[in-house]
Amino acid sequence: MDFLSADSLPWLGGAQQRLRASFAAERLPHSLLVLAAPGLGAELLANWITAFVLCESPPPQPRPCGICASCQLLQADTHPDVHAVRLEEDARQIKVDQVRGLIEALTLKSYRGGYKVGVIEGAEMLNANGANAFLKTLEEPTANTLLIMIARPNHRLPATIASRCLRLYLAPPPTSVALAWLDAQSAVASAAPSAARSAAPAAAAQSWEAALNLAGGAPLRAVEMHAAGLGELDADMHESLRQLRADKVDVTLLAERWIKTDPALRMMWLENWITRRVLASLGGAPLAQSAEPVSLPGALLKAKIRSLFKLLDAARELRLLAPTGINQQLALEALLIGGRTALEN
Repeated sequence: MDFLSADSLPWLGGAQQRLRASFAAERLPHSLLVLAAPGLGAELLANWITAFVLCESPPPQPRPCGICASCQLLQADTHPDVHAVRLEEDARQIKVDQVRGLIEALTLKSYRGGYKVGVIEGAEMLNANGANAFLKTLEEPTANTLLIMIARPNHRLPATIASRCLRLYLAPPPTSVALAWLDAQSAVASAAPSAARSAAPAAAAQSWEAALNLAGGAPLRAVEMHAAGLGELDADMHESLRQLRADKVDVTLLAERWIKTDPALRMMWLENWITRRVLASLGGAPLAQSAEPVSLPGALLKAKIRSLFKLLDAARELRLLAPTGINQQLALEALLIGGRTALEN
């Protein structure tokens, strides 16, 4: 378990300080709901909180210390008082049996005589039975037990669960902070030996602004996008939309190719591109990711913006429904066919 990396992410400092103050005042909540978009380090924060409450170093040593027996067990992923639940491979929901196993583990006495920690990653994927089974544990937690749930801000968790947790909302850091952090990562990668440097983000020497824009301001997601070859994908998406506008591409083949190669990233790119065209249509300054001008007669402007918003809604709905088992191929084909008018200049 990596819990020391959280200290290197400056935008997590507020949440860390809040937990330190609660712990010092002996008012640590029994359940936390960490709300964050992908790429903000919610999992790293959960790891840090876990290590913080389980650390066995006495004051005035900092927590987590990284050297006590408990911290070493965490680093080896062998701590007996930590129990995690996440979406299983090829599964669409967190199953009720997984939740029951977590509940049973948390009812047992702590092996090391301290806290027990239960973590649910992707908590919005809890099915109805799993959520109901978990509710009683939230209502009647056992002593020295901390429950950490990680979900996206637009989660669909039942209010009965969310209302019983202290919410920690991770917002994207200011652009200046994010870019400074990303530049620091580039500097570290550049100073690394050649073997390590080959594993660094492919475009580390380039500006991070385009990746950060596409990532919604989430620095860790921006790093992933650089590593995935954002420049190549950006060029491919622009060319795909140009061909779609000119009716020079088979929509079925285009949708199939998008589904097979980074579909989530492509949908984020499309949402970002449409949003910027809306801003350009309204007279806003076009930004780096979509610099094509949009110049329309006043009589057509409102209809154009309506069609762009309709396409944007369809793209967002497709991304949100992707984990539910929807036929993404057919849904994407419908989106592209219906949006061809909106994509026209």
